[in-house]
Amino acid sequence: MTAQEYSGRLDKGVLNHYMTLECPGDKVQCEYVWIDGTGQGIRSKCKTLDFEPKDPSECPVWNYDGSSTYQAEGSNSDMYLRPCAIFNDPFRRGKHKLVLCDVYKYNNEPAETNKRCTCKKVMEEAKSEIPWFGIEQEYTLLSHDGHPFGWPKNGFPGPQGPYYCGVGANRVYGRDIVEAHYRACLYAGVKIAGCNAEVMPAQWEYQVGPCEGISMGDHLWLARYLLERVAEDFGVVVTLDPKPMPGDWNGAGAHCNFSTQKMREKGGIKEIEKAIDRMSSQHRRHITAYDPNEGEDNKRRLTGLHETSSIEDFSAGVANRGASIRIPRQVAADGFGYLEDRRPSSNCDPYAVTEVIIQTAVLNK
Repeated sequence: MTAQEYSGRLDKGVLNHYMTLECPGDKVQCEYVWIDGTGQGIRSKCKTLDFEPKDPSECPVWNYDGSSTYQAEGSNSDMYLRPCAIFNDPFRRGKHKLVLCDVYKYNNEPAETNKRCTCKKVMEEAKSEIPWFGIEQEYTLLSHDGHPFGWPKNGFPGPQGPYYCGVGANRVYGRDIVEAHYRACLYAGVKIAGCNAEVMPAQWEYQVGPCEGISMGDHLWLARYLLERVAEDFGVVVTLDPKPMPGDWNGAGAHCNFSTQKMREKGGIKEIEKAIDRMSSQHRRHITAYDPNEGEDNKRRLTGLHETSSIEDFSAGVANRGASIRIPRQVAADGFGYLEDRRPSSNCDPYAVTEVIIQTAVLNK
């Protein structure tokens, strides 16, 4: 039996006996959450505070061993956690908190995978435009052996077609995890907007937003943490690989919906078209920012097939899911709204994605 199987089979009723014990009135468990040196992995550890923090600025700076998270050498391993966003803890409940953190090195410079630092500066520069984002996070559930959850062990499920937004045990795999994650996000205060089963069986999507500025990255990263924790309780693995199964199967993306105040107002389609024109001239720059491996992960997904554009070419169109940028049909009809950038990969860093969109579409840099 693997570690994942053991985790899923532990008796949660036994754990509940301890989790219902009352904490002393002044003690609060704060789970510090951060991004590791891969730019994709999430780490966390818990700290007891003597009060209930209402703002991340009230939580103390903490440190950890960066040599064990691919972020430092053992001879100089301390890294600093600077709290930047705070959420309710759906696992411990009550007054306990989840604390999302920025990572800084020994010399107080941001870690290489700390994309939030520069993103925040760009969002401050563009805040008068009131930028809104919504990201559609696709992911795939895997069994303990790395095979898609619910798939036959010695074969494949039927071809894609009946699974998208599907209903029924022969079409949907892992709904319990999806429902638990949704409720955990709502409890935590994450701006989750919806969810659905995706085109490939065992693949799902949840949407986060609308979020203004830097909060898009904060809420998506925390939603990812919650998904990993929920799946851990079920003994199921989550992957954000943008092409988890080779062949005639859909990949996984993180489509980014974006607008400014001017785009959302009457006649905003002109602002949308202006933004698309600016983004078209910076296609390679965006592709580099849209996955942690500077486009290498997305190469397997952006092939021009399976509802994707080609990674080599920029395109835009109304209601076209095979384009780099899609203008929703209702937006074209109304003459205002938002655009959807379909290029970001499922394992993207939302800070990097939203930063480059603002840089090109708004600041024209």
